[in-house]
Amino acid sequence: MNLNKATLIGNLVADPEAKKMPSGIDLSVFRVATNHTWKDKKTKEVKESVEYHHVIAWGKLAGIINKYLKKGSSVYLEGRIVTRSWEDDKGIKRYMTEIIADQLIMLGHKNKEEKQPDELTEEDITVEEVKEEEIKN
Repeated sequence: MNLNKATLIGNLVADPEAKKMPSGIDLSVFRVATNHTWKDKKTKEVKESVEYHHVIAWGKLAGIINKYLKKGSSVYLEGRIVTRSWEDDKGIKRYMTEIIADQLIMLGHKNKEEKQPDELTEEDITVEEVKEEEIKN
C-alpha cells in the first residue's frame, strides 16, 4: 500500500493566481508559508525557519480559494505531492515540487469585513470531484 499525502497549516504568501482552463475548469495557484520554531540547546535562543510551498487547486475548490482567500489568509490544507520537471531556456533541467490540494479549511481572515468560514453557505463550500481526464484536457 502507498500513501502520498501532505497536510499543511500556514498562511498565503500572496493573493491566489486565478486561471480558467480551456475546458472551463477553474485553477488556483498559490503559495503557503509554514514555520518551524525550536530552542537552540547551546544559546537557549528561540530560532525559526520558514518553508514556502507551491499549491495548486482545481475545480470548485479553486473557485472558492480564488473568491475568499488572499495574502495572509490562514489555511489548513491536504493534498498530494507532485514533482514536475522541464528544461529552461539554457537547456538546464529544472524541478518543482508542488501540492495538489483536495481539501482546504479557511482558518481565519485578517479583514473582518470578509465572510467568516462559519458564515459561508452550502453553495459557497461545495467541492466537486474532478476526474484526472478533465484536468489533462
